[in-house]
Amino acid sequence: MTRWGMVIDLDKCTGCDACTAACAMENSLLPGENWQDVLFFTEGEYPSGKLGWLPRPCMHCEDPSCMHVCPTKATYKTEDGVVLIDWNKCIGCKYCMLACPYGVRFYSDAKPTIEPDIRSVFKSENGDRLWNPPYRMPDSMEDWTKGIGLQPRGVVSKCTFCYHKISKAPEGVADLDESDPELREFVPACVRTCPPKARFFGDLDNPKSHVNKLIAEKKGVRLKDETGNKPQVYYVGSGAAVPAGRAQRES
Repeated sequence: MTRWGMVIDLDKCTGCDACTAACAMENSLLPGENWQDVLFFTEGEYPSGKLGWLPRPCMHCEDPSCMHVCPTKATYKTEDGVVLIDWNKCIGCKYCMLACPYGVRFYSDAKPTIEPDIRSVFKSENGDRLWNPPYRMPDSMEDWTKGIGLQPRGVVSKCTFCYHKISKAPEGVADLDESDPELREFVPACVRTCPPKARFFGDLDNPKSHVNKLIAEKKGVRLKDETGNKPQVYYVGSGAAVPAGRAQRES
């Protein structure tokens, strides 16, 4: 059975935020609602400190704490290892947001980060959606049971690994690579758009997959692995750790 996962090479990542923009356009996200964050930080003291960055999508954990605390079972895992939110069941209690150690969930009715509130500019015609921009995905691609499309009010949203794409990939595929014309349309938006090709997506249960080889050869690490969530997003490269973890490795 396929178990989708992602590898991010921090030696290649330039912090350009193309993944953030691509995800926002693919999923019609509100300004400030970034499912693909790039966190910037400084190591050392000014002015000799070194600027660094860390891409941070949803980790789609093997044992997600967000799922365990959800009182309505709105957060769930698919058979292919992706953590999703059923908006038809979500009551907006935000327990999952508190339980997530990565801070990658968003609440739809939060105060807008810019003015005017774009939700008031593109109002939903019948009120079933949070807003209704002209560039949103077609109705046929939306699926509220998986948190795909324009969410209703009062629910939590997050990265879906572009499940509306990857779930339609041919069965048995080891990697989803945009360089393969036959697989291009099934690749997550952030992976497909990454200019330095720092992101890789494939089957973690397939020993022949490129993601598995990268994890083994470059000693992939997982963010906050001590929580026991067991992320399915791995980081590789000489800078493959947040500042504190990197300092421990170099000492």
